[in-house]
Amino acid sequence: MPQPLLSSWPDQLTHFRRALNPHPPRMTSGPEHGHGAVALILRPGPQGAEILYIERAAHPRDPWSGDLAFPGGRIDPEDGGIRQAAERETYEEIGLDLRDADYLGGLDDIVGAHLPVRVSCCVYALPEGKNPPLRRNHEVSDVFYMPLDKLRAPARHIITRIDWNRAPRETPALTLLPGNRPLLWGITYRLTTQLLNRIGLPLLPPNVVSAG
Repeated sequence: MPQPLLSSWPDQLTHFRRALNPHPPRMTSGPEHGHGAVALILRPGPQGAEILYIERAAHPRDPWSGDLAFPGGRIDPEDGGIRQAAERETYEEIGLDLRDADYLGGLDDIVGAHLPVRVSCCVYALPEGKNPPLRRNHEVSDVFYMPLDKLRAPARHIITRIDWNRAPRETPALTLLPGNRPLLWGITYRLTTQLLNRIGLPLLPPNVVSAG
């Protein structure tokens, strides 16, 4: 298998597209599940592909308040489909127009472990040589890109204890930001690991236990 982080950007895109399209993504359905769509956005960086993440703004009625995530949200009836919802939400949240981006394919749906929600993920790549400005709305407190080579550093992959909905539990997570910034866990962690597995760059098993 080629090493996508060491290839040219066009070669990386070819590798990603082939990895994402051996078959259609598995879709999950059920009347008990709300349906959301997110965009996993890749761009070329000095050491290879980078993934865009947002930090959600704190809100007392948001179950994902303050979490790291991909831009996205609930699919509206007028959206016309998963991709349209992911693109609309991305533009609303961070001002990034994905109509000029390269759509690479979709990941399998993820169903929330503790919330009745399923999430579909569309994967995009930004054109080489372009770095469009981002404009955060009130739902987003920060936006950043994370290089895949740094994301996959073994020390970042941990088992941590978090308090979620007033109940502590242990979960795998990634430490993407320094200090006491949020960890990457839950649905976005699962989508990230799914992408890494598809492209042949899986994480090593978590090797740190940390108190959250």
